[in-house]
Amino acid sequence: MEGGNKVIVTPHRHAGVFMIAKGRDCTILTKNLVPGKAVYNEERLSVQNEYGTEVEYRVWDPFRSDLAAAVIGGADNIWIKPGAKVLYLGAASGTTVSHVSDIAGPEGCVYAVEISEKSGRELVNMAKTRPYVTPIFEDARNPAKYKMLVSMVDVICADLAQPD
Repeated sequence: MEGGNKVIVTPHRHAGVFMIAKGRDCTILTKNLVPGKAVYNEERLSVQNEYGTEVEYRVWDPFRSDLAAAVIGGADNIWIKPGAKVLYLGAASGTTVSHVSDIAGPEGCVYAVEISEKSGRELVNMAKTRPYVTPIFEDARNPAKYKMLVSMVDVICADLAQPD
């Protein structure tokens, strides 16, 4: 992915996820909903599509995201696809949430629940540029406290450290 090299981005079998395969190595990407803006200093690359327009992708680091690790590891289905409405419990600073919002796209939405104020500040800053992300500051274990903010969802992602 060094500058000047020709990069071929291909769709992954999970809708909304893309990849660059180089030998045995595979880098997964999501199409950046906010071109020109990184969320966590991730690598970005612009590729010209078949119509001659630039498309920007963000590298999805499997060492920073359990969901990315699952995709790389061969998960059969992640259930998140373009247009999906996702409830993401344990959003932290929004690293994975930002990629989930890239996948869901403008037709979908992500409700991101986080209890920590420190992580929540970073989550809000990320959500300011991504209108399809709704940050919710609440304990994920108490859905009755935030159910009025969330419509019916297609997928629930639980990225929590609590066993309950």
